[in-house]
Amino acid sequence: MDTAVRINRTIATDISARPEQVEAAVRLLDEGATVPFVARYRKEVTGGLDDTQLRTLSDRLTYLREMEARRAAIVNSITEQGKMTDDLSVSLARASTKAELEDIYLPYKPKRRTKAMIARENGLGPLVEAILDNRAADPEQLAAGFVTEAVPTTKDALNGARDIVAESLAENAGLLGELRQFMQKDGIVTAKVIAGKEAEGAKFADYFDHSEAWATIPSHRALALLRAANEGIVTLDIAPDPETGAERATNMIAAQLGTRTDGAADKWLRTVAGWTWRVKLSMTMMLDLLGDMRAKAHDDAINVFARNLKDLLLAAPAGDRATLGLDPGIRTGVKVAVVDSTGKVVDTATIYPFQPKNDINGATETLMRLIGKHNVDLIAIGNGTASRETERLAADVIKLLPQGFKAPTKVVVSEAGASVYSASELAAREFPDLDVSLRGAVSIARRLQDPLAELVKIEPKSIGVGQYQHDVDQSKLAKSLSAVVEDAVNAVGVDLNTASAPLLARVSGLGPVLAESIVAHRDANGAFRSRKELLKVARLGPKAFEQCAGFLRIREGDEPLDASSVHPEAYGVARKIVAACGRDVRSLMGDAASLRGLRAEQFVDDTFGLPTVRDILLELEKPGRDPRPTFKTATFTDGVEDIKDLKPGMSLEGTVTNVAAFGAFVDIGVHQDGLVHVSQLADRFVKDPHEIVKAGDVVRVRVTEVDVPRKRIGLTMRKDGGASAKEDRNARGPAKGPRGGGNKGPMKASPQKGRQADTGSFGAALMDAMKKK
Repeated sequence: MDTAVRINRTIATDISARPEQVEAAVRLLDEGATVPFVARYRKEVTGGLDDTQLRTLSDRLTYLREMEARRAAIVNSITEQGKMTDDLSVSLARASTKAELEDIYLPYKPKRRTKAMIARENGLGPLVEAILDNRAADPEQLAAGFVTEAVPTTKDALNGARDIVAESLAENAGLLGELRQFMQKDGIVTAKVIAGKEAEGAKFADYFDHSEAWATIPSHRALALLRAANEGIVTLDIAPDPETGAERATNMIAAQLGTRTDGAADKWLRTVAGWTWRVKLSMTMMLDLLGDMRAKAHDDAINVFARNLKDLLLAAPAGDRATLGLDPGIRTGVKVAVVDSTGKVVDTATIYPFQPKNDINGATETLMRLIGKHNVDLIAIGNGTASRETERLAADVIKLLPQGFKAPTKVVVSEAGASVYSASELAAREFPDLDVSLRGAVSIARRLQDPLAELVKIEPKSIGVGQYQHDVDQSKLAKSLSAVVEDAVNAVGVDLNTASAPLLARVSGLGPVLAESIVAHRDANGAFRSRKELLKVARLGPKAFEQCAGFLRIREGDEPLDASSVHPEAYGVARKIVAACGRDVRSLMGDAASLRGLRAEQFVDDTFGLPTVRDILLELEKPGRDPRPTFKTATFTDGVEDIKDLKPGMSLEGTVTNVAAFGAFVDIGVHQDGLVHVSQLADRFVKDPHEIVKAGDVVRVRVTEVDVPRKRIGLTMRKDGGASAKEDRNARGPAKGPRGGGNKGPMKASPQKGRQADTGSFGAALMDAMKKK
């Protein structure tokens, strides 16, 4: 069978598609098309393969092509040795994994001199043949005939024969496959603490004496065990059941030798089989399974990271609203940056409301001045050190605002990666005159306005939504995360006239060089009036234009369709639709009622099929629609600002920061995320936490456990089996109402008429100044 055909058929099975669909997609990808472009604009060609199928296709294509190259190299090597046979050729052709190929190649792989080679050189090959041929014979007597100067005793002769037999068994592809299946089914992973490492490895205490089935070990526990082993805290082993496993493995090996009698030779061969398992194959199998466990755990961790990153990138944007960003700090002060509705930095400051300066009045005055001067609509507060104190300051400032002044909404934002961005070359180019410490506040403000546009500037690994991210294959992780960013950016679309170079670089068909060229052209010539003007950008040719044009938006340009996801190549179809309605393009776009009366089939032609026409109709109904959800925020409970403030039974609101295979982490405003174990996510069995929550979700949780020394917080989202209503009410924390006590839930901040008197003459004067502004 042709190699390409074999690859296409294999991938088709993997992604539940037809071989011809795979063949078409492979051809497009080989021609330089990107996954987002093929998924969106070549549905007719691929039969509607989506981006998930295409990503899997791309990954499998790389693996299978590497495997075919390896297969060819092995065939050449064996052929050059003059050892190729018809049966061997068939076995190599049928191998479906790299592991199978390597098992078959093992006997023919060039290697250093082994004990078995030396034994053969010493003439002990015939002794092995004699033992195998005559199962009733006594191996000791047979060995006596092979004693020489190089083999001084019968024991040496039998040891040499044993080495020859053991090597042949260790290179038997069929046996290795059988043992591997046995171990995969019955293998047990065992961890034991190394004496004297108990204190140093206290965080791994759960694994000091741990064992579980290899087949069912969750990836997060596998990664934890691997890390504990790498740090020298525990020893790891993978073996079958200690009581019966070794005997079963020995029997499998002995069966390969055909030991069916009680003759002396068969008894000796069974002894050799046991020795081969103990000394050679048990270790080989353990290393194989350890490698498989590591690879699977890495893949699962990378998939978890990728899904969390996707959720974070596609989190609801607050939109074009003036935002004040606060990067909390104690000794070094709170960094403040105001960005306007377009994300442009319009003001910065540093305030010192905490120790050692405790300049609360100065900090309050600065924040109120900035809020009033720039009509701030949102306050974004980083969730790092002093976050809750800074949030409380912001809440107090909001209460001080004059009656009738629209109070901004305060939101706690993940600041993961903000410091990395602040010190980056990109930030230095973007804000050459801005102090490094203030750039973080800008990033925090902007990531509230548009998480996607800001987070693409940060290396994905620094965003902090991974699971054991530093332990996994870094190149594989980087590739996976890059694909997630690319898919997210292209799913949302990019405004050609406002997007930064890092954001443009993620658009299909572009990249850092073309993105910089686009920005340079925009700076030199002004805003783009149409997509066609992209062809005037240096080094941006027809192929790049084909790949990127549909994902770039131009608002209020010369061509109304440029504001939509309709690709320029399909504008003709869109205009036919418009003509059929007897309307102008601009007036028709967004008029769902007029468009719903049309039949997509009447606009199909030889180039554009039904899927494309339906996409065009949907886009005309809601041009430039954003697939991201509506913006909403979590409200942290007053008086609950530290892990020590938590009590079992408390009902709190929080934001999901990370979703792992074992559950979800939730920020409840105490500087330490709590864990909702997968068993506590719902009142039913949950196999995958992503079925219930995703990063960025606002959820209501109840505290079930607080371990202050280990900084562990147990949470539940279950409604059954929890605390009673009375217990729940009493556990919500100290009352914050004006009379104290009697709260039936977290109080929401409300203006207090007497608040001005509390601030003294400073507060009165400041509010009076704001009224005069």
